[in-house]
Amino acid sequence: MYSERVMDHFMNPRNMGEIPDADGVGEVGNPACGDIMRITLRIEGDRIVDAKFKTFGCAAAIASSSMATELIRGKTLDEALAVTNKAVAEALEGLPPQKLHCSVLAEEGIRKAIADYRARHGSPEASGG
Repeated sequence: MYSERVMDHFMNPRNMGEIPDADGVGEVGNPACGDIMRITLRIEGDRIVDAKFKTFGCAAAIASSSMATELIRGKTLDEALAVTNKAVAEALEGLPPQKLHCSVLAEEGIRKAIADYRARHGSPEASGG
């Protein structure tokens, strides 16, 4: 059902945890399945220097969170906003159709964390893209 990469990120998640005093925090959930994802960011200048996640959910939700944080680390805020749920799913070598919503949560978590950072720092782009 799941690719090797999904299982690897589920069994050995990258960047799990929470950044104390994070510069940006994005929390999203899917009431239909119960998945909850929290992404925290450390930002220096316009670049994401650290990203961590805490996810309550299925293997696909945890793998999507893990991969999303890997994809955005080192990117500028605008580059991170360009990371789509499709990019997360492709980086995981695919998700089953009934689990694609997990990659959508990851994209939404990234967008909310960046919007939170921009709102706190008075950026005119505080809407999150």
